[in-house]
Amino acid sequence: MSDRLLTVPNVLSIIRLAGVPLFLWLLLGPKADGWALAVLVASGITDWLDGKIARWLNQASKFGAMLDPAADRLYTAATLIAFVIRDIVPWWVAALLVARDLIVGACIWLLGRAGFAPPEVTYVGKAATFNLMYAFPLLLLAQGGSTAATIARPIAYAFAIWGGALFLWSGWLYVVQTHAALRGART
Repeated sequence: MSDRLLTVPNVLSIIRLAGVPLFLWLLLGPKADGWALAVLVASGITDWLDGKIARWLNQASKFGAMLDPAADRLYTAATLIAFVIRDIVPWWVAALLVARDLIVGACIWLLGRAGFAPPEVTYVGKAATFNLMYAFPLLLLAQGGSTAATIARPIAYAFAIWGGALFLWSGWLYVVQTHAALRGART
């Protein structure tokens, strides 16, 4: 991986990050759900694109490897907080998912302190993010009594439940990997 900062994938990740406050304002301020949905969908598209472009143009970078998951986590946390405020998801669901991220953050910190690199992103974690990236816009679309909302609702809940379960499972895998690495370092 290169040390380059200015790459097309990194610019896309920065644009995605800049969309977080816009998304929150649209969702919580004027409650412009359609525009908030558009920002959320755009964030999912740029998340997919930055990885594809990084591989296609050989622009994978250390900064991008850190920035992309950070943008994912920020979108996840911001969306969950906004959805709790708007009563789209119950607080305890958001608390579980945010707690998972805090625990994974603690694992990464402990590994770094012991001289280890963060664990590689797992396919379970990627699948969880993929499912949640579909669940969030669909949950927003499912609000209200329109035909689109009625159709989106069961699909949104399916993606949310599956994505949430995978998200918690991937967090558990990080804990197990961290425990094994730290125990192995002591022997």
